[in-house]
Amino acid sequence: MGTAGCSAWDIVHILEKGREPVEDCVVEADAERATEDPRVFIRIHLHFIVRGSGLSRAKVERAIDLSVEKYCSASAMLAKTATITHDFEVIETD
Repeated sequence: MGTAGCSAWDIVHILEKGREPVEDCVVEADAERATEDPRVFIRIHLHFIVRGSGLSRAKVERAIDLSVEKYCSASAMLAKTATITHDFEVIETD
């Protein structure tokens, strides 16, 4: 949950700085943990749902990549034990 929240905040912040009309960012997370103690995360998939009117798909993708691969400290820590993947969708609003 920390990684999802951290990334969502980064993404909204990056898009707002780029003057993109972002209205919402929701993250759905799916994860798998090791079977032995300590039951660390071994796989995490984040699905980003970004809403806005006239959002650039390329800029949303770049903001997500920057967050997950560079800025999100929670992702950086979890990447030591887990494979982290992500995808996204952009939902156009009126």
